[in-house]
Amino acid sequence: MNVLNHLGCDKVFYYFETICDIPHGSFHEKALSDYIVSFAKERGLYCRQDERYNVLIKKPGTAGYEASPALIIQGHIDMVCDKNVGTEHDFLTEPLKLYIDGDYIKARGTTLGADNGIAAAYMLALLDAQDIEHPPIECVFTVEEEIGMGGATDFDVFDLEGKRFLNMDTEEEGHLMVSCCGGRRMRVYLPLEREAKQADEKAFVIRIRGLKGGHSGADIHLQRASANVLLGRLLLELREKMDYALVRADGGNMDNAICREAEAVICIDPAKEAEGAALVAELQKVFWDEYKDRESDIMMTMEAVEEETTEVLTAETRDNIIAMLQLLPYGVQTMDANMEGLVESSSNIGILKTNEDHIYIDNAVRGSVETRKDAICKKIEVLGELCGAKVVGVNDYPGWQFNPDSELLRIFKDAWVEKFGVEPKVVAIHAGLECGLFAQKIPGLDLISLGPDMHDVHTPDERLSISSTIRVWDYLKLVLKKLK
Repeated sequence: MNVLNHLGCDKVFYYFETICDIPHGSFHEKALSDYIVSFAKERGLYCRQDERYNVLIKKPGTAGYEASPALIIQGHIDMVCDKNVGTEHDFLTEPLKLYIDGDYIKARGTTLGADNGIAAAYMLALLDAQDIEHPPIECVFTVEEEIGMGGATDFDVFDLEGKRFLNMDTEEEGHLMVSCCGGRRMRVYLPLEREAKQADEKAFVIRIRGLKGGHSGADIHLQRASANVLLGRLLLELREKMDYALVRADGGNMDNAICREAEAVICIDPAKEAEGAALVAELQKVFWDEYKDRESDIMMTMEAVEEETTEVLTAETRDNIIAMLQLLPYGVQTMDANMEGLVESSSNIGILKTNEDHIYIDNAVRGSVETRKDAICKKIEVLGELCGAKVVGVNDYPGWQFNPDSELLRIFKDAWVEKFGVEPKVVAIHAGLECGLFAQKIPGLDLISLGPDMHDVHTPDERLSISSTIRVWDYLKLVLKKLK
C-alpha cells in the first residue's frame, strides 16, 4: 500500500506495513510466519520454524560484540481481529487498510494489530540493518498469544543461548515493565433446549452498541461497561416486566477484549412492541447515568426481525442464561495491597455465543496471586454447576515476578536517563505477557518489557503513535550498543 514508507525509521514502518498486508489473526499466522522465514533465508540467518509456526531467527553480534552475551528479543505475530458494525473486511484474506491521522497510524474500521505487529517490525528492521551495533540477538516470533499464549507455551528453547530477554509487548513509552499477572480461560458450555414459537408472537432484535471496549487486562481498571453484562441486565429487567421468549443471545468476539457489542432476539406479543421498546429506552437512560463518566455513546435499539423465527429457547434455558450473565464475575475483583493502582485479580466475560445445542461463554480470568485467580475460577465452576453447565479451564499461564536485582533493568534505566534526561517508570501490569512462560523454561533469565505508545488496542479505535515508535527505536539502538 505504501502508506508508511515515507516515515523512514530504518525500515521499521516498512516492515510494519508489510505485516499489515498479510492476514495474521490468531490461529491464522502461517502466511506471516512463512514470510518471516523467507526473510531470514534471504539474508542467510539461522532460522527455525516449529510446527506451531513460531519462528526463531539468530543474528551474530556486530564487530566488537561477537563474544557479548546474547539478547533474546520476543514479540507475538497474531493480532486481535475486530471491526465496527457496518465495516466490510475479511481478516482471513484482506490486508488492513492503513491511514495516518496526525501522529497516529490507524486501520479503517478494524483493529490495527500494533499489538504486537510493531514488535515484529522492530525485530525485522534490526535483523535487516547493517549499521546498528548490537550483541548476538535471538529474535523469537510467537503465535496465538492473544488466545492463550499457545505459541509460547509450546516453544522449545533448546537452541536459545541468551540469558537476557527483551519482550516488546508493552504499550506505553517510558514504561519499563518488570512484572505481569498470570491468567486462565474459563469456558462455559450451557446446554440449551428449544421449543416451538407461539404462533401469535413476533421476533425482535435488541442491540447494544457504542461501548468503548478495550483490553480486558490493561483497561479493566477503567471500569468500562461490558455489552454482555448490560445484555444480561436488560434480559432480566424485561423478564420482570413482560413475558417474552428468548431466541438467542450473542456478544463479543475475543475473550481478552472488553465486549463492545451484544444483541438478543426475543419473541413477544406484537401488541407489546411499544412497551418493549419503551423498556429498552428506559434502561438505556439508566446505563447512560451509571456510566456517564466512562461511556459516552451507549446505544440500545429494538427492531423487528425480518427472517422467519420458528423456535425459541425454553424458559428454563433463558433463565439460566440470565443467571450466568448476572452472576459471572466481571471487572476488577481485588486490588494489589502493595502497589498503588495495580489490579491484583479480574475477570472478563468476553464472548457470548448461541450455538446449535449450547450457549458458549468465554471468560478471561487474570491474577498476580495464584490462589486469588483459582478462587475466581472456582466461583465460575460453582455457578456453572448450579445452572447445569460444563465449565472447562484452559490456557493457564504463569505470572512474571519482579526481580529487584535485575542487571538488565539497570542498563535500560541508565540508557533512558542518558537518552531523555528523565527517569523511566518501572511498572507492573495487570495483563498477561509471555515473559512468565520463558522465565519458566530458562532458569536465571533476566527479563524486561517495553514498547511505543499505542491506544485502544483490541478495538477498532486502536492507534499507534508515529513519534513514539521512532523514539523507542532510537532508544533501543542505544541500549543495544550498551549490551556488551
